[in-house]
Amino acid sequence: MWDFSWILRHHRYGEFENWDHVLEGLAERGYNAIRIDAMPQFVAADTDGKSENVFRSVKNGWQPSLWGNDYTMNFRPKEALLEFLPKCEKYGIKVGLATWFMQHGTSRRDIFKEAGGLLRAWEETLSFLKTNNLLDNVIYTDLLNEYPNWHGYDWLKKNMNRLSGLDQYKLDNPEANVPDQIISGKNSNQEQQKFYSNFIGSTIRTLKSKYPDMDFYASLDSSMELDRIDLSEFDALDYHIWFAHTGKIPGLDKVGARDQSQDYREVYKGLQTYWKENRTTLVQWMEGRLSDISSVAAKHKIVCGNTEGWGPISWFDHPELGWEWTKESAEICVDIAKRHENYKFICTSNFTHPQFLGMWDDIKWHQRITEKIKS
Repeated sequence: MWDFSWILRHHRYGEFENWDHVLEGLAERGYNAIRIDAMPQFVAADTDGKSENVFRSVKNGWQPSLWGNDYTMNFRPKEALLEFLPKCEKYGIKVGLATWFMQHGTSRRDIFKEAGGLLRAWEETLSFLKTNNLLDNVIYTDLLNEYPNWHGYDWLKKNMNRLSGLDQYKLDNPEANVPDQIISGKNSNQEQQKFYSNFIGSTIRTLKSKYPDMDFYASLDSSMELDRIDLSEFDALDYHIWFAHTGKIPGLDKVGARDQSQDYREVYKGLQTYWKENRTTLVQWMEGRLSDISSVAAKHKIVCGNTEGWGPISWFDHPELGWEWTKESAEICVDIAKRHENYKFICTSNFTHPQFLGMWDDIKWHQRITEKIKS
C-alpha cells in the first residue's frame, strides 16, 4: 500500500522525491505490486466541468503524518500518473488503483458532495488513463477504501446517516479520515445494508460495462461483517485485518495518537508483555478470521487477500518504539494466509513506504517475507 504518499511526498525533501529510486528499492525488496490512490477526485473535472491541473495540499499542525504529506505542497495528479505509472512498469511493479477520496487539505469540495461524484471521478480517470495507454499494467480498481466507512465521500456518509434515523449528519472536520460508528457493518440497519450494497454493486456494473477486462471491487476492513454486504459484483475480496482489531492490545491507541508527551518505553513494554502472554489466543483469532475470509471468497468464486494488515494499524518511527512486533505479526499471518489456496494477494504491513525507515531499511527482512509470499 503506497496510498496517497506516492504523490503527496513527491517533492523536495520528501521520501518519494525520486520515484525511480524508491521503485527500484521496492523491487529490490521483492515486491511486485502496489496499491495507490489514483486521486480520481482531482483528476476529474469539478461539478461545473472545469478541470484543474495543480492542487495545493495544506498541512495543518505539526503532528507527524503516517501517510500523506508532512509539509504544505502542490501536487499535479494528471502529470504524476503520466510519469509514475510507466516507471512502475519499468521496475516490474503492477499497479492497483484505489482511492480514499479525501480532500487532503485542498479547496476541492464539490465532488465529495455530489451524488454521482465517485462514479464520475472514476469514469473520467479511467478514460484519461486509457487515452494515454496506461491501463495495461493496472491489475484492478478498488473503488472506495474500506467501504463504506474509512473514506472522504461525504455524500455516501450523509445518506447512510439519513437512513440511520439520526438528524443531518455533520462532519466535525471535513478532512477527518475517521469512520462514523453508526455506518459500520456491525451496527448498520437493514436499510443501510441494502443502500450500501446497491450503491457499490451499481457502480461496479456501470464501470464493468465500459472496462470488461478490468477487475473492480471496494476494499473492506474487519469492522464490516461479511454477511452484511452483497459481494456478488466483486471481482476480489480485499479484506484488511489486524491484531489491533481485537481491541485488546494495550497502547495501540497511544501510538496512533502520536502524542510526544507519552512515555513510549512503557507503552511498548506493555504491548510486548501482552503479546507474549496472549500470543497463542491472538493467533487463533487470526486463523479463524482468515478462514472466514477465504470461505466467503470461495462462496462467491473470487480470489481474496489483503493490501493492508497484520499487527498495528498505525505505527511510526520513534526512538522508544521498535518494529519487531510489526514484523513478527507479518511473518505469522503470511504463513496463515498461505494455507488458503484462494488467498492470492498478501501484504507485509501498512508500512512498506520509505518514510517508515525502521521497516524500509531492513532489506533482508523484506526479501525474505516477499519470497515467502510469492512462493
